[in-house]
Amino acid sequence: MSVNTSPAPARTDTAAVSAGPVTDPLRPIRLGGLAMAAGAAAWAVGSMLTYDVDPAGEYPLYYKASSLLFQLGLVALVSVQLRTRATGTGRLARRLLHAEHVLLGLAIVSSIQWMVAPDVSEDAFWLALDAFWPLSMLGMAAIGIRIAIAGRWRGPARVWPAVAETWLLFMIPAMALVGDEASAFVSAGHLLVGYTALGVILAVRPELTLPR
Repeated sequence: MSVNTSPAPARTDTAAVSAGPVTDPLRPIRLGGLAMAAGAAAWAVGSMLTYDVDPAGEYPLYYKASSLLFQLGLVALVSVQLRTRATGTGRLARRLLHAEHVLLGLAIVSSIQWMVAPDVSEDAFWLALDAFWPLSMLGMAAIGIRIAIAGRWRGPARVWPAVAETWLLFMIPAMALVGDEASAFVSAGHLLVGYTALGVILAVRPELTLPR
């Protein structure tokens, strides 16, 4: 009677089970891009549907909701920029993005108030809070320029944040040339070409946000 002392062969059928699920590091970037694209497209559609509303009058709820979705998309976009250190690796560069999150948060509070309690919009507190909506967009413009300078994002992802913030360059002459109603379509078109396209770029080419 012989004794076999060779070790038993290792089992390979349990390797896949023990390894656990494989996470995609680019998934948060794709999701942030999709959120940005969806929010910007929603506001573009809302703008086109309300082209004939008097700017001094009351906007319908769906338009207010579409602008809120745009702001939430911006929050997702800034989160992607923080994750990828788009503005640079220094402390000041990251503080710029954290400050933008604060500005957007206050602007979102103002938008929610506009939706649920429009009667108090003329109160001093809410008028002051509403100022954070344009302030947040100025912050996004500064971030877009900083991303282009830092060069951590590549290709179209590097330049498109700045392109998305050229809204005023188009809207001021559009309002002077074609009037308020037609300029609503110019605004919608810019949202599609700017922030919607930026979101699509991040969703389709998330690797452009990572260093070489």
